[in-house]
Amino acid sequence: MESIDNQECPVCNSKSLTLTEDENDVPYFGKVYLFSMVCSACKYNMSDVEAEEQKEACKYTFEVNSEKDMTVRVVKSSHASIKIPQLRMSVEPVNGSPGFISNIEGIITRFEKIVEEQRDTSEEEDVKKSAKNLLKKIRKVKFGDIPVKIIIEDPSGNSAIISEKAVIEKLKTKKK
Repeated sequence: MESIDNQECPVCNSKSLTLTEDENDVPYFGKVYLFSMVCSACKYNMSDVEAEEQKEACKYTFEVNSEKDMTVRVVKSSHASIKIPQLRMSVEPVNGSPGFISNIEGIITRFEKIVEEQRDTSEEEDVKKSAKNLLKKIRKVKFGDIPVKIIIEDPSGNSAIISEKAVIEKLKTKKK
């Protein structure tokens, strides 16, 4: 892993940004490079994942049916969107959402934290109630009691769901 300290932060302009680059070999996917920026002053952080070899725009669909499916490895680039249609949840790559290597449980936990924050910070009772109900569903998904589909769409091709159960399609990109 390589690090460069004391760089200028793009948010607070202090010289407290650390840049890191690491390489990782993901089985059945190949070599990837992990990039991150973290500012110790304002807590700004950004990360991304890039595959060593050029990939085509892709769409991965994975059906979560059991607790065992939580361990399936996931690579998500900053260009990818993630959708869980049955829970009406999605994360779009607006302003470069973070790239990461995780598993299905890690993705669901990220959504869970967002809903927990809504539950804890909202002043509207109906929002709190909806969040509580959604959290119950999310926990059932984690235990394999409610099947859901996880869909990752990545125009850069740097994302993947590493499983024989994953359905891989070419992503139809919009013409400019």
